[in-house]
Amino acid sequence: MTDDPFQCRCVLCHDYGDRAEADRADLTIIEHVQQHGWHVVMVPEDEIGPGFAYTIGLAHTHGAPELAMFGLDVHAMHRLLNRLGEKPATGAVLADGQRHSGVADGRHVVLRQVDLRWYRTFFGRAINFYRRPPFPVLQVAWPDQDDRFHWEGQAEERYRESQPQLWLPPSEHPVGIWTTEL
Repeated sequence: MTDDPFQCRCVLCHDYGDRAEADRADLTIIEHVQQHGWHVVMVPEDEIGPGFAYTIGLAHTHGAPELAMFGLDVHAMHRLLNRLGEKPATGAVLADGQRHSGVADGRHVVLRQVDLRWYRTFFGRAINFYRRPPFPVLQVAWPDQDDRFHWEGQAEERYRESQPQLWLPPSEHPVGIWTTEL
């Protein structure tokens, strides 16, 4: 771990005495973090809403924020999150407000700090791994064909609806698919 103020409380750093109760998904996450440094959880699109994906293990292995992406094909998001996850593996720092070019079809993405109040809604497996928030999470936002992001008024409607604005508290998030279950 780095000098980051994040203190890892994950199941690899602490014995909570319940490893035998872990389900197959949790054991796979643990195995991937041990072997590769992180795991990507993929939640496919369904009748409730767009798909999303997020990492587990970047904070443990590299002292870096976990990454979350929404609204693309889960396999594409898996590849993009792995590509970004390689950056802290080589010593780069990922932070709120950063732009990274060449990540999504040659276009840039923007990283935004996720408000802690969204964690239970989207990051249950990460909570199981780290045992409790806070662990840092950055949302990876991707632009429309004209390089406009979903929080910009001129962005195409399908881009605005396919990604939440998790840096906003839930009470301030625009009403839509991401807030209907809250």
